[in-house]
Amino acid sequence: MLRSMFSGVSGLRSHQTMMDVIGNNIANVNTNGFKTSQVVFQDMLSQLLRGAGAPANGNGGTNPAQVGLGVRVGGITTNFSQGAVQLTGRSTDLSISGDGFFIVRQGGENLYTRAGSLSFDSSGQLVTQDGSIIQGWMANNGVVNTNAAVQDFVMPISQVLPPKPTANVGLGGNLPADNTVAPFSGPNQTVITSSITVYDTQGNAVPMTFQFTKTAADTWSIQPLAKDGPDADLLPDPIGAPQTLVFDPTTGAITTPAAPNTFSISAATLAAAGVANTGPLTVDLSAITQYGSQKTLSAESQDGFAMGSLQSFNIAQDGTVAGVFSNGLTRALGRIALASFTNPGGLEKAGGSNYRTTANSGLANVGDPGSGGRGFLAGGTLEMSNVDLAQEFTNLIVAQRGFQANSRVISASDELLQDLVNLKR
Repeated sequence: MLRSMFSGVSGLRSHQTMMDVIGNNIANVNTNGFKTSQVVFQDMLSQLLRGAGAPANGNGGTNPAQVGLGVRVGGITTNFSQGAVQLTGRSTDLSISGDGFFIVRQGGENLYTRAGSLSFDSSGQLVTQDGSIIQGWMANNGVVNTNAAVQDFVMPISQVLPPKPTANVGLGGNLPADNTVAPFSGPNQTVITSSITVYDTQGNAVPMTFQFTKTAADTWSIQPLAKDGPDADLLPDPIGAPQTLVFDPTTGAITTPAAPNTFSISAATLAAAGVANTGPLTVDLSAITQYGSQKTLSAESQDGFAMGSLQSFNIAQDGTVAGVFSNGLTRALGRIALASFTNPGGLEKAGGSNYRTTANSGLANVGDPGSGGRGFLAGGTLEMSNVDLAQEFTNLIVAQRGFQANSRVISASDELLQDLVNLKR
């Protein structure tokens, strides 16, 4: 009777622990990135009343007779299944689609979390709601080295993208083969022009015009002109001597200048026209053709840009944080790191939706989102708790009935003891 009473007490304690776990799950039903837990019960040591007997002398064997001594909590497991994703619209909110954890530095310790409600503090550090700093790799001139050790992710708010002088200009389209040869007049236009904005060493915009004049059959003259300096309101200045273009009348392709169909304007020639450039300017003509009467010539590309200041940013699926600059360019500022574990169930909850490693979780495998089994990032979203309220309420009923049944065992044992005491009366 005392044995059954103590077994009932162990049942009460174990089911109370189950109630505590269920209550914690329900309390965190709206906690971002929360992972539900469940209790695993184990029976306690059993008392052997009779050992097992082997078959012998024509008699069958006998099974052992044992009486259990109650129940205990064998473990509390964490369910790391994916939670539902909620749209927030905040650019710094992130959710992980798949496995993995954000790495955060809290003091001198690295912790791990699935809660992606992030923001930038006054120092530009990307932090969680409790001030832990997100870890990743910062870019150097737009290049991210993911083989380096992770560090605090800091948004370079005052970063400036230095200007780049134009080194290459690309022209393309068609020159009409039936264009009138200069200087004779005719029904077709003699001079064809195309303009583009290039940039000097200071990032100043320089309007540049290319003037095409037909000088003979299948032969054209191209004269670059620039409009810069104090005479910016006057006519453009010629840049060096004109260049000669010769086309194959059969294929319409350029034959002069020879492949790769380019010509260069030296830095000195550019400077004489008021364009400050540290190197030559190469003009690519390979995309120009001469057919029929259609005129589609245009300046298609140039590789320079003005100075730019950081205006905004966006976060890609692979964790790359790209800055958008005032000059219209986008450059990588860094990349957010994720960690995965051989046994995530071995992680220890550290509060604040954080986890820390243990001897049974394994070391953190740090890498890019989307690689090595780690999930992708989704910006403007948060992962919700994976608590299933229907399941938790069902478990609550089970725990309540288990607690109630064990309490009945204790009360029944008490009545039996009372009857035993009353035997002497």
